[in-house]
Amino acid sequence: MPTPISECLYCQNNETLHRLMIKIGDLEVSQLFLFKEQSHPGRCNVVYKDHGIEFHELSEEQRNAFMRDVAKVGKAIAAAFNPDKINYGAYADTLSHLHMHIVPKYEDGYGFGSVFEMNPQKVSLSDAEYAEVIGKIKAGL
Repeated sequence: MPTPISECLYCQNNETLHRLMIKIGDLEVSQLFLFKEQSHPGRCNVVYKDHGIEFHELSEEQRNAFMRDVAKVGKAIAAAFNPDKINYGAYADTLSHLHMHIVPKYEDGYGFGSVFEMNPQKVSLSDAEYAEVIGKIKAGL
């Protein structure tokens, strides 16, 4: 069953969203968020501007714009953090808002060679450290 807009953390810009992520900024058709849980240094989420749309429902123009946003973020993360691999995940079983997880992976880091955990609660940063990570990503956008 689709999540109603009234319960969507992205549309409501609610406390759940602020507990999990920090908004970095707006992209062409998306918003970019940094996950506060940083077991994968630089992990972000690219969130499409409209609620309730499946990837296959986007027009070609919308789909291309969304993927440009995703690629732009991937490139910025690669430049900022030099990961060994970047994983891209579009999981939305319980949240009807199109978004793409951008997960940098490091051979000597947490969870390399496996699917990332959504919120393992292993690494939190200080406000200054979050600001530094966000600055590095913004520099590449």
